[in-house]
Amino acid sequence: MKKIIVLLLALTMIVPLIAEEIKVKPEHLTLETFKEKVFDFENETEWNYKGEIPAIIDFYADWCGPCKRVAPIMEELAIEYDGKVKIYKIDTEDQKQLASIFGIRSIPSVLFIPVGEQPQMSTGAFPKENFVEMIKEILKVNNKIQK
Repeated sequence: MKKIIVLLLALTMIVPLIAEEIKVKPEHLTLETFKEKVFDFENETEWNYKGEIPAIIDFYADWCGPCKRVAPIMEELAIEYDGKVKIYKIDTEDQKQLASIFGIRSIPSVLFIPVGEQPQMSTGAFPKENFVEMIKEILKVNNKIQK
């Protein structure tokens, strides 16, 4: 009986750790993964988003205070809109060429990419409600499950 209790206790501690690892998170992009998953600007002149579902790209830097406020919001949105909107992140310090291509001068900057339409950039650290509204208006995605 003691072995069963110990096993159950161990499982109750391990399962949440495993679930946390599986949790959906924003995907970090490099120049190469951007060209593969979003837009190959080296081989195409007209905007042509490669994804099948709308996307958001959060341009950030680790030292940026407002970016640190937006980061947990993007993580929540990645979970809440899983399968409906893809959330990406680009570190502007590490991926300077991508930041330059998009003319990023102020961070956080968030690029909303609807399928079949032109992307729209927004600059600033907004509350989650504003991002949800932009997802509805720009990406045309409504999510009934809000946390």
